[in-house]
Amino acid sequence: MHSGFREILSAGGPVLILLGLLSVFSIGIILERFNYYRKALRDTDKFLKDVKKLIRDGRPDAVIALCDEEKSPAAKIIAKVLHAKGTPGEKREYIGTAIDWQLTQLQKKLPVLATIGSTSPFIGLFGTVVGVMKAFKDLSVYSGAGASVVAAGIAEALVNTAAGLFVAIPAIFAYNYFAAKTNHFTREMEYGAEEVLNMLITTETPPARPEPPTEPVRLSHARRLAPEIADEAAAPIRKPGLRAPTIRNSD
Repeated sequence: MHSGFREILSAGGPVLILLGLLSVFSIGIILERFNYYRKALRDTDKFLKDVKKLIRDGRPDAVIALCDEEKSPAAKIIAKVLHAKGTPGEKREYIGTAIDWQLTQLQKKLPVLATIGSTSPFIGLFGTVVGVMKAFKDLSVYSGAGASVVAAGIAEALVNTAAGLFVAIPAIFAYNYFAAKTNHFTREMEYGAEEVLNMLITTETPPARPEPPTEPVRLSHARRLAPEIADEAAAPIRKPGLRAPTIRNSD
């Protein structure tokens, strides 16, 4: 078995060694990102529900304490929502920046997976082409060699192509999985942060003051406020040039 493994390594050459290193590096990134996503995106929906319940109960301090306890990307975004200042438009822009920053943290190392997944088959193909060229060169050197020699060389050279596919397939699957998780988290936080912000704006807006009554002020109330004005209002209106008739006593 050991001799067969050494023959495969010798057939693949440096290209196969390079693909082996890329495979180990890719698996390390996949395991690290999977562990990070599992902790960071755990119970995001439940966290948002708890935040909304606390805001409805009028307990923003409890929301801040909950965010400090969670320390997840969702908690950091909600903490930014609570500390946002300015107009509603400025707050939304600030929250969008916070979501973009957390998205950058989630997407860290994903371009490396995409690069490994897209280039590994070509690296393996390159090794195969080099191996085929070497097989035909050996055929030209040994004039008595038949097709079996060429077939054996080509079979050994195809090891690089198989190794390239072996490296690329897990990397592409992992990249698509993490990208889907990231997109789902982004949509969920955009909707959740917008809803939390609207709830905060509603609770911070003071209620409208009632309009004063339009009923006429009573005379007794006006007399208490300004007696002289009330007396003038109570006095009868007399037309100029007319005098009140006098009643003479017949006696």
